[in-house]
Amino acid sequence: MLKSKPAPSSFVTVVMKKFLIVGGASGIGAALVRRLHVDHKILATHHQSAPLELPGVQYQKVDVTQSEWGFELGAEPLHGVVYCPGTINLRPFNRIKPKDFLLDYDLQVVGAVRSFQKVLPHLEDGASLILFSTVAVQRGYPYHAQVAASKGAIEGLTKALAAEFAPRYRVNCIAPSLTDTPLANKLLNTEEKRTKNAQRHPLQRIGVPEDLASMAAYLLSEEASWITGQIFHVDGGISSI
Repeated sequence: MLKSKPAPSSFVTVVMKKFLIVGGASGIGAALVRRLHVDHKILATHHQSAPLELPGVQYQKVDVTQSEWGFELGAEPLHGVVYCPGTINLRPFNRIKPKDFLLDYDLQVVGAVRSFQKVLPHLEDGASLILFSTVAVQRGYPYHAQVAASKGAIEGLTKALAAEFAPRYRVNCIAPSLTDTPLANKLLNTEEKRTKNAQRHPLQRIGVPEDLASMAAYLLSEEASWITGQIFHVDGGISSI
C-alpha cells in the first residue's frame, strides 16, 4: 500500500538532481537549461543549434528522428526528462501533403516516444516527464491543421503515459500560445506582426521562453509531486478568456 506523502514545508531545500533536456540548445529548452544548471546536473541534446557553454551542462548531438541515437546517460539515475523539439508549419490545408503530417509526427510524437523509451531504464522513482503541445489543439485556428494534428497526439500520449506510469513516474504537458523563439521567427519578424499577435492575448504580450521554462521547472520539482496527466495552458489567457 502506498503511503501518503507529507505536505511540503514552507522552506524547501534544493537537492541536486539530474535532468535530460531533449532539444536544449535553443528556445524554451535553452531557457530551461539556463534556469536549472546552477542547482542541478544537466544532460542536453542539440541538433541544428550550437550547444550552450554553461558549467555542469553536458551536450551531445542527437537527431531524434533517427531510430537509433547514442546518447550516453551515465550511471546516475535521471530525475526528469523534458522533450522540446517541435515545428510551426502554418499553411492552408489543401497545400499540405500527407508526408508533411508524417514528418511533423515523426519529430514531435515518435521522437518523444524514442526518447522516453531510451531513458525508462534510467529513471529514478518519482521522475517527471514533460512534453509540449500548443493552444491550437483546443482553440482551433485556420492554417493550423498540420501543427494541431501532431500536438493533439502529444496530449493524448501525455494522458496515456501518465496512466500507465503512475504511481512511479509523473507525465505532464505544457501547451503554450505564440512564444518568442527561433521557431516563431516568421510570425514575429516585424513590429507590426509582434504588436498584432500581442494584442490577441488578454495579457497583451507574446510569451517568452522563460515563461514556459518556469512552468517546466515547477513540474520537475518536488513541489509538483501530486500532479500528473495534466495539460497546462501557459498562453497569456488566450485559451480561456
